[in-house]
Amino acid sequence: MELRKDPITRSWVITGDDPVEYSPRPETACRFCPDAPNATQVISSVPSAGAWSARSVVHPTPLYHIEGEAGRHGDGIYDRMSSVGAHEVLVENPRHDRHLWNASDDEIGQFLRLAAERIMDLKRDPRIKYVSFFKDYGSNAGQEFSHPTSQITATMFVPRRVLYELRAGREYFVSKERCVFCDILMQEERQAARVIEARGDYVAIGPYAPRVPYEAWILPRNHEASFERTGLSKPGLRVNLAALLRRTLQRVRTFTEDFHLVLHTSPNSLHPSKTLGYWKTIDDDYHWHIEIMPVLATKARSYTFKEVYYSPVSSETAVRQLREAKIEG
Repeated sequence: MELRKDPITRSWVITGDDPVEYSPRPETACRFCPDAPNATQVISSVPSAGAWSARSVVHPTPLYHIEGEAGRHGDGIYDRMSSVGAHEVLVENPRHDRHLWNASDDEIGQFLRLAAERIMDLKRDPRIKYVSFFKDYGSNAGQEFSHPTSQITATMFVPRRVLYELRAGREYFVSKERCVFCDILMQEERQAARVIEARGDYVAIGPYAPRVPYEAWILPRNHEASFERTGLSKPGLRVNLAALLRRTLQRVRTFTEDFHLVLHTSPNSLHPSKTLGYWKTIDDDYHWHIEIMPVLATKARSYTFKEVYYSPVSSETAVRQLREAKIEG
């Protein structure tokens, strides 16, 4: 596998001739359960009254490998490099049936702490530019494992979607000397039309321009560019985030079980770029957040339609339905 850069969109694509799997891997015995016969390579664990409450392991078939050098070089007008980085599976819970929507807030809080620790640790590597944290659930979303898991990839580039946010945040800050995400939150809470729920210092909203029906974002009210700083320094707030994440996923799952969840946090501030412009004010103009993208099998056209996102349900209607959804406490 190798990385190739699109010279027009400037996005990196990992490509090769590995077999592609689109459904959860068949498992005779779950490799992530505590009594698994085939042990995985454990990187880090959060201890509890039992053996552990959450743990990080090396992905069984990683896309990125920590060993070696990127060897970035030109191929005519194109750029390519080796897939150097890291790829981990974050086991959310030792129990096979305890997902983020039916686990306790304390269990989810422990898992979020582990995610913050792993992101911070991977950013200590000066080669790493960005650490992505994501969860794909359901056969239509590319779920890999039946056990409750999320994944982390550490890369030598910043993903395109995050780059767009960084550049837009920088431009907004230069113009107004304010964070665009903070301004969005202030307006959404003032208008209250697209607020799904608030929990302590965290707010779940339906974005003004949704890419898919029932898309939801979770943001901290207090400005912070880095999720890992929040996750490691404010355990009380982490519990509120755990509750809001659990309840928001319960709401989304009343419409579809399949979803993508991705955390957008700041790039590697421990080893910042000296040339890229968006680094100059990143702690002031970027704001970490979680994006949840439901996958509605009957709404295939909702994802892209002639290169323009198409959502047949407005945010206002979607948020009203999400608020009214019957969920657990």
